[in-house]
Amino acid sequence: MSTSQHHASSPTGAPAWTVGELTVHRVDEVHLPPQTGPWLLPGATPELVARTPWLQPDFADEQRVLRLASHSFAVQVNGLRVLVDTGIGNGKQRANPAWDNLNTDYVARLTEAGFAPETVDLVVLTHLHTDHVGWNTRRDGDRWVPTFPNARYLTARTEWDYWAGVDMDEPRRQMFRDSVHPIRDAGLLDLVDVPHGGTDIAPGVRLLPTPGHTPGQVAVELSSHGESALITGDCIHHPVQLVHPELGSCVDIEPAAAARTRRELLNSLSGTRTLLLGSHFPPPTAGHVIPEGDSYRLVPA
Repeated sequence: MSTSQHHASSPTGAPAWTVGELTVHRVDEVHLPPQTGPWLLPGATPELVARTPWLQPDFADEQRVLRLASHSFAVQVNGLRVLVDTGIGNGKQRANPAWDNLNTDYVARLTEAGFAPETVDLVVLTHLHTDHVGWNTRRDGDRWVPTFPNARYLTARTEWDYWAGVDMDEPRRQMFRDSVHPIRDAGLLDLVDVPHGGTDIAPGVRLLPTPGHTPGQVAVELSSHGESALITGDCIHHPVQLVHPELGSCVDIEPAAAARTRRELLNSLSGTRTLLLGSHFPPPTAGHVIPEGDSYRLVPA
């Protein structure tokens, strides 16, 4: 991971950062409600958060409850228009009340950032969880159709094979029916083999395996002119996990592997100028990882 300098910039008003000649846009969907933090990361108690003052006010509220958000990242790389993850989606029946039947202006924000749905070439799905695949599709009458009809949708073959082989509960089957199977049935889904060292899917776009949260989860590395950024997916949900890499999510499929992945990734980023872009980090969202004692700290970009 290379040395780089990053500056927030946005010709449209949407949050964005420069990485070499790239501009990485954050496309907001929704701020997640306060109860999300205690549910998702139950070990991040107010007492634990209080021991890390730099988490407030951006990453934790006045009650020391974690702040979390749902958003995508969009970037144009060598003419290829890439979207990383697609959030929760509108009008979808979900077991989680905070995700059920949303009605956000996500598509308008995406378009404002310069990525109207029909112009997107590539959608990278870091993993196949409900809050990362929802805008894969939109409702058209009584059907769910691809939101990005001219794009290829990519996910890791390991991820697909895992979900194809497990007995899913009904809420997850519903998510696959409305947000995953329609893109497969439209012939738009591509499965990618991601070896231990990662794989390039386009010039300047590389998938890195980050297993644990799910078996086939990937992070996305962007690079341009010696500068780099890394989009986390859910290998890191929140900056509190920089301080406590052992802190796991309630929905990690392999908790020990998730913690090991997190430590290895943070060690590789620590002290570099690679920009870390958290898939659920609230604003300011992006920063650099620096060592602090036996763990790490995020310095916002």
